[in-house]
Amino acid sequence: MNKPFISLCPEITRSDALILMDWLEDEHVTRYLSDSRHVSRFIEQVVQRVQLPLLTHLFNQGGRFFMAYDRDDVPVGFVRLVKKGPDCEMVLVIGNRDNWGRKLGTSTIREGMKLAFFDMRAEKLIAKIHAENRRSLKAFEHCGFVLEKQTPALKSLGMTAERYLRLLRENPADHVTDIHINEIDKARLKSLLAFEHPSSVYELEHEIERAIVVDPHQVAQDVVTMNTRALVQLDDDEMEVSLVYPEDADDRAGKLSVFSDIGTAILGYREGDSFHWRTMHRTRRIRIGKVLYQPEAAGDFHL
Repeated sequence: MNKPFISLCPEITRSDALILMDWLEDEHVTRYLSDSRHVSRFIEQVVQRVQLPLLTHLFNQGGRFFMAYDRDDVPVGFVRLVKKGPDCEMVLVIGNRDNWGRKLGTSTIREGMKLAFFDMRAEKLIAKIHAENRRSLKAFEHCGFVLEKQTPALKSLGMTAERYLRLLRENPADHVTDIHINEIDKARLKSLLAFEHPSSVYELEHEIERAIVVDPHQVAQDVVTMNTRALVQLDDDEMEVSLVYPEDADDRAGKLSVFSDIGTAILGYREGDSFHWRTMHRTRRIRIGKVLYQPEAAGDFHL
């Protein structure tokens, strides 16, 4: 059985809007979704009046909207994140009932947390859920959210940034492969992020925080560390790449910046590891074929 995989895409197309309209016509989907009729009417008006291929700016009014895609880049739901002061509120829907029970909701919540805490810098993430929506309550609780307030009709669950980081380090998701990073690489990368911190590299910050930190002299020889050269398979294509710091990047020479999509993706994985990763335009299947050179294994600790 495939491990659940979800990526959140910030671009909303006309095709996405039509799919959203179909989902919101299903009373089982909208049963616990507040103001669903207003949302459905808004989407219908947008599709009819705005003749643009991308509708992202319209959906992001008052918050940030993301389509949730599975490993085959098929839309399965959506997430809306609304920043309110230091806190952020999440609304989540898995749109097609055929996907219910596949743990896609839990995976979508984890992706939403990543955005809320690493990209939007929220201090707390809140989910307000109908008291009878047991499926959603179970999914958020499984991700570590705790009950903060409740009424007979509504339960408010919360996750603080501090708790999120602790759970990320101590209780990784059971469907995610462990990655390793050595102490020197982590310190240097965190220093770079502290000074530069482009919003596009929140994924890198997440990977650094979830990684198992090891002594440079004790890192396994088949782990992709900084300045490692390895054979990597992207879908059906194999290429030789080096994982480098941004100032050393040269795509034509196969030197991938750790700030790039694939560079971030391969950091910390080992020979034989295979996983899916969302790049700018699509999801790729990545496999670490063979580590050809690793600085730590060669004794080159100065790199």
